[in-house]
Amino acid sequence: MRASAGRQLVLDLQPRTALGREDFLPAPCNQEALAWIDRWPDWPACGLAIWGPPGCGKSHLAQVWRAVSAAAEITPAALRTLSPREALVQNQAVIIEAADGEFDDEAEVGLFHLYNLARELGATLLLTGRGAPARWPTRLPDLRSRLAALPAVAIGHPDDALIEAVLVKLFGDRQLAVSADVIRFLQARMERSFAAARQTVDALDERALASQRPITIPVAREVLAEVGHG
Repeated sequence: MRASAGRQLVLDLQPRTALGREDFLPAPCNQEALAWIDRWPDWPACGLAIWGPPGCGKSHLAQVWRAVSAAAEITPAALRTLSPREALVQNQAVIIEAADGEFDDEAEVGLFHLYNLARELGATLLLTGRGAPARWPTRLPDLRSRLAALPAVAIGHPDDALIEAVLVKLFGDRQLAVSADVIRFLQARMERSFAAARQTVDALDERALASQRPITIPVAREVLAEVGHG
């Protein structure tokens, strides 16, 4: 939506992120995690933890798994009052994202009972976090030992080719047309991380909307300097 008197009205519209299996970008840093998702339900335990830096694709893989497992999504906060039996009888698969957060005592007890019941019923848990489960800040010793024994797979930092592919996908999610030259320019100068790619694309999207200018190399140079990657 635009103002009629030459002023541009910028709306904060959230991009629609494509989270299907076909939209996931396979690469050496995530191929082990993707292989685990693809081999479900042939997992050796009642759950799996996927861990890695922000924006690396943990949530995307969780949604890929949800599509094939019909998993319910439970927030860490909901573990305080959750009935594990009701949750697992209705859904034989459960996703808990950001499971490495600082839980209170009730939430830790809830996760402990959910884990035990999943093992008893043959249900499956998928947990995500930034670090390996053995390092999650749990105070309950029995829960700590179970998390440490849970199969865990890391997603590593991306290589240059994956950063380029991520940039293309992020721009595509926002329906922004960006040339290959701009993609290569960004990839060569920005920090090699998923978080930096998302931050940069968000800033370029905002600049393009506000200025009504296409995303060119000069615009990319300006934005990279402003977000600290130039």
